[in-house]
Amino acid sequence: MIYSIIVFVKNPVAGQVKTRVAATVGHQRAVEVYVELLKHTQKVIGGFLEQHTTEAQLKVKVYYGDYVNPNDLWDELPVQKHLQAGADLGARMKNAFADAFGARADKVLIIGSDCLALNPTHLQAAFEALAQHEVAIGPALDGGYYLLGMTRLHDFVFENKPWSEPTLLTQTQADLKANKVNYQLLETLSDIDTWEDYARATAI
Repeated sequence: MIYSIIVFVKNPVAGQVKTRVAATVGHQRAVEVYVELLKHTQKVIGGFLEQHTTEAQLKVKVYYGDYVNPNDLWDELPVQKHLQAGADLGARMKNAFADAFGARADKVLIIGSDCLALNPTHLQAAFEALAQHEVAIGPALDGGYYLLGMTRLHDFVFENKPWSEPTLLTQTQADLKANKVNYQLLETLSDIDTWEDYARATAI
C-alpha cells in the first residue's frame, strides 16, 4: 500500500501571501504570519512521518506556487519538491493528484499551509476514512476545506469550482453526491485567512 501526502505552499514573498491579513497589519507582518504557518505545517508533516517511520511507502511531496526553494525548512524532512502546474488552483491540485496516482499511490491526501489547528491526528483520520470511503474532506469554517483525500482521481472535484468562496464545500459535496461517490467529512477546523482568524487562533 502506497500512501502519498501533497502539501501546497506559497513562496513567502511580501505582497504575494496572506493579502487579507496584510490589509489589517501590512505585508511584512503578513509574511511573518505565513512563515509561522509554514513552520507549523512542516512540524505536522514531521510529526506524522515520525509516527510512521516503519512505513517505507509513505511519500510526501511539497508543491511550490512560484518557484522551488532549494534551501528552506522542508530540507529537514524526506520530501520531494515540485512546482505547481496548471492555470488555476483546481488544475494545479488535479495535476498533483494525477502525478501521485501515476506513481501508484493507493491513498492520496492534499493539504495547504493555512491551518494552525491541523495536527498529525487529522492526517491519520483522513487515511483511515479512505479505508471505507473514496473521498475524505476536512471542512474549513470559511466554507472551503483544509484537506482533501482520494483513493482514485475524480476530475470533476477540481473543475468549475468557486475557489476561495464560501460555497466551495457545499458545491463539492453536491458534485460528489451527483456522481455517486461516497465520502466522509472530518473535523471542521479554521483556516487563517484574516488577521482576526490569526488573532483568534493564537489568542492574542
